[in-house]
Amino acid sequence: MQSIKQALDNFLKTAGIEKAVNQNLALVHWNAVVGPVIAQKTEAVSIEHGVLVVKTQSPTWRQELQFKKQEILMKLNKQLGKNIVKDIRFV
Repeated sequence: MQSIKQALDNFLKTAGIEKAVNQNLALVHWNAVVGPVIAQKTEAVSIEHGVLVVKTQSPTWRQELQFKKQEILMKLNKQLGKNIVKDIRFV
């Protein structure tokens, strides 16, 4: 007998939507990973082909986050438990 997690993982693989579901988890975890200050100034709006698009409140925030991109990528992928997010595009 398999666990609910195993059954769900099998279903996602069989349905061919495992990658899409895993990528969308990045949107869910964005605020927790970046913390309240950055979360208040940004919004993770979409992810496609491993590229997370994050809307920023201003060009200043966009530039500041560019400097922190690699750190955020590492934290986000660690939270996801897989190397799902390949890049972040700040807009």
